[in-house]
Amino acid sequence: QVQLVESGGGLVQPGGSLRLSCVASRSIFSLSTMGWYRQAPGKQRDLVATITSGGSTNYADSVKGRFTISRDNAKKTVFLQMNSLKPEDTAVYYCNLRIDGISSWGQGTQVTVSS
Repeated sequence: QVQLVESGGGLVQPGGSLRLSCVASRSIFSLSTMGWYRQAPGKQRDLVATITSGGSTNYADSVKGRFTISRDNAKKTVFLQMNSLKPEDTAVYYCNLRIDGISSWGQGTQVTVSS
């Protein structure tokens, strides 16, 4: 099992920025596909962005051009830079690690976009 710990959430005004971080407990991180997902109240958990072990990225259409996913394998950390935030980005954001049938989730971090 791999533990994932997210941080960086908070309250931000529309148009603002936040940077989320997720630290993994094991070095298997470097071989894994990492992802950020989000879940708003009463809605399903949706994909935000993923990054493979080779650095290929994929984004939900709703965040393209505003969010950037990146990783630092030496620090076993994946980041989500969120710019031009909108109220509809409000959700709990979850980090996910996936490799060889293993899928681990963090506890989530709340992001609230409101004036």
